[in-house]
Amino acid sequence: MKYFILLLLFVTASGAAQQKPAYRIFTVEGTESDYSVMLAEAVKADVVFFGELHDNPISHWLELELTKDIHKQRGSSLMLAAEMFEADNQLIIDEYLAGLFRENSFEGQVRKWNNYATDYKPLLNFAKDKGLKFIASNIPRQYASMVASGGLEALEKVSDEGRKFVAPLPVEYDPELPCYKDMLSMGGPMGGHASGNLPKAQAIKDATMAFFISKNLKPGNVVIHFNGSYHSDRHMGILWYLNRYSPGLKMVTVSTVLQDDTSSLGEEGMGKADFVIVVPVSMTRTYK
Repeated sequence: MKYFILLLLFVTASGAAQQKPAYRIFTVEGTESDYSVMLAEAVKADVVFFGELHDNPISHWLELELTKDIHKQRGSSLMLAAEMFEADNQLIIDEYLAGLFRENSFEGQVRKWNNYATDYKPLLNFAKDKGLKFIASNIPRQYASMVASGGLEALEKVSDEGRKFVAPLPVEYDPELPCYKDMLSMGGPMGGHASGNLPKAQAIKDATMAFFISKNLKPGNVVIHFNGSYHSDRHMGILWYLNRYSPGLKMVTVSTVLQDDTSSLGEEGMGKADFVIVVPVSMTRTYK
């Protein structure tokens, strides 16, 4: 009997060691959670921020799965929104979703990220199939570039027509907010030292995304917004601005981190989001 128990323990331990989960989910405090808990919180929210790693297939798969499952419970009250589409492309997105022209014509005109076909096209086409609004929330890249080189004051030169695609000016900016202050050191998303205007370029993106979420959100709606995790980590970035445009919203954040050991949430992931998806470092990438 003793040898049988030892054998059983050995087999059980060996089986556990061979398990290689593609991801684990943890709460903001580092307690292990699961997808069903994350979904339950998401369906009760006004806005869900899914902070992705742009080249991570687990992020993209879960974005689509979470969107589908929120839709099952919230139906037509669901709206999608994304950093990956710029506000001046909203008209062409609306027309494509309305079926005014074919997919190849749309893709030839809209500005796309290089992983559009694998990672964002499924989200856009889900919205099309279900008749849902899809918000192009980001600032046109030429205006973000102006801020990166000339500061927020550079936007004063933009025409009235161009300003329709930017958060209302002047934009409030707090250089002491950690998400911007960290960009000037090794802690920023770019790594290394950044120019003083780079955090301002990040801020105008955050403000613009928050503005277009606020502009489109109506009582009873839920928006799921897809963005790089740094834009919503620690409830800063987009959330900081959205709290100014539309105070009192229930917002749920998701972030994605890579770890060698996924059995627990590492120090770097602590406090990043309401739910932190931990993915093995060895996970394949959708692009390089």
